Amino acid sequence: MKKTAKRVAGLHRASLTKLDELDAALELMYYGWRGMTLTADQYLATLGLSRPHHRILYVVARQPDISIGALIDILGISKQAVNRPLNLLLERKLLISKRSPEQHRSKLLRLTPEGQRIEQRASGYERKVLRAAFDHVGETGAAAWMAVMGAIADKH
Repeated sequence: MKKTAKRVAGLHRASLTKLDELDAALELMYYGWRGMTLTADQYLATLGLSRPHHRILYVVARQPDISIGALIDILGISKQAVNRPLNLLLERKLLISKRSPEQHRSKLLRLTPEGQRIEQRASGYERKVLRAAFDHVGETGAAAWMAVMGAIADKH
């Protein structure tokens, strides 16, 4: 079977050989994620940041004064994996860290105004893509997507 590539909204989307009935869904998940995050990732790259930095900023924006341990739990990554991007965000003064008044060994994280601005802009690019997709598929389609993503998220 010949493999071709489609150009979709500035992205190359290969028509790959399907080895399983769910391969089309897996490919759409991959290309959908890439399409949703493309502009945000390009913006972050201009600042010397990447997806891991955005994930940290996103979580901290929604849970100010989060402990590093809780951040690691939410992200589902190791302390070693969070260390480098977290340190860069602290060095660049996009996050601040303070000691927890209750647990002195624990540090609490909060966005600085600049960190907040960057997070809002990067997440805004992603929300814009989701909004356009939800508007395209309508309320029923958006609800179905939320149900599928919720079922996947609840399993892991």
